[in-house]
Amino acid sequence: MSIERFDGGARMSEMAVCNGVIYLAGQVPEDASQDITGQTAQVLAAIDALLARAGSDKTKILRAQIFIADVSEFPGMNAAWDAWVVAGHTPPRATVEAKLARPEWKVEIVVTAAV
Repeated sequence: MSIERFDGGARMSEMAVCNGVIYLAGQVPEDASQDITGQTAQVLAAIDALLARAGSDKTKILRAQIFIADVSEFPGMNAAWDAWVVAGHTPPRATVEAKLARPEWKVEIVVTAAV
């Protein structure tokens, strides 16, 4: 069994692929000055880019875990999610309120996908 790691550092890798399954690290926004909808759109674009590097796309997501700093912003996060997700390919998903590593981050998303 081989494991391919992408963008590995001393603490973590952005992505690992093993046995046809892609595991992403938590993706966070680059521009934290945006609102929850803007931050979510940025994170989803980063997920698209990582999945493409591994030869996959969002229609092959097996599950998504979403962490939001303030559950009252759930509708704004869902607005970006709903515009991004492909009808007929909606993955299982969990969303929880959590204190994120940086106070300016409003959302972090982790996905697992098939190659």
